[in-house]
Amino acid sequence: TTSNDAASANIGTIGGTAAAFASAAASQAVADPNSQATRTSLVNQYNNVIDQIRTTAQDASFNGVNLLNGDQLKLVFNETGKSTLNITGVNFNPAGLGLGSLSVGTDFVDNAATNKVLASLNTASTTLRSQASALGSNLSIVQTRQDFSKSLINVLQTGSSNLTLADTNEEAANSQALSTRQSIAVSALSLANQSQQSVLQLLR
Repeated sequence: TTSNDAASANIGTIGGTAAAFASAAASQAVADPNSQATRTSLVNQYNNVIDQIRTTAQDASFNGVNLLNGDQLKLVFNETGKSTLNITGVNFNPAGLGLGSLSVGTDFVDNAATNKVLASLNTASTTLRSQASALGSNLSIVQTRQDFSKSLINVLQTGSSNLTLADTNEEAANSQALSTRQSIAVSALSLANQSQQSVLQLLR
């Protein structure tokens, strides 16, 4: 669950920061439409938010997998490898969210330019919320399968007395290997989920 939770947490952070900036930008642009000094300040604030989004998305990696950087995560639910769940990562850096750095004197020079930036922020927030829902769904699936696997392991261990010593050792080894693989997979998915929430916070 660690990878999934980390991705969700980071998405929340990104969403909250960008949304706070959007609110400030809208009010200042309307209140003082002729002040280029105010607009210059807003450009600098916006670029700081973009930097935070970039670093937050980069920090969503767990066990070498970053679901907010386009990586793929394959979860294996049985010892044969036939029961799997493939999770496709997304690029939630500024470029992936359709957000780019602004330039003083070029961007935010009038209300039309400001509104265009605010529309991009709103679109990014919607995208982040949608992905947060998808990661949450995947996490539920993994947790359900992990609970099932634990129950199955208990059944196998209980019935091991009917097996030969060699067979018992083999079943125990298979069960332990499966449990370890699933624990790693759940941790990776949990981190992605937490990171995603952090990203969303930056846009709120």
